[in-house]
Amino acid sequence: MNLLAVSTSRLAEWRWRIVDLQGATLEESSAKFPTIGAALAAGTEQLQVLRERDRPLPAQVPWHRRR
Repeated sequence: MNLLAVSTSRLAEWRWRIVDLQGATLEESSAKFPTIGAALAAGTEQLQVLRERDRPLPAQVPWHRRR
């Protein structure tokens, strides 16, 4: 996954967009940000949430093999 900041208007309002490796949009902010830095900071937080959600749980060691 990659994080982009995009501005589609002349008003310099920024949004963040999370895309997959093929370039398809996975998620986009509905909020507008005054600077590219603010958009990227908010997008980084959301990207971390997605990564935590998709991370597999650690393998559990059976109780009889624990030391």
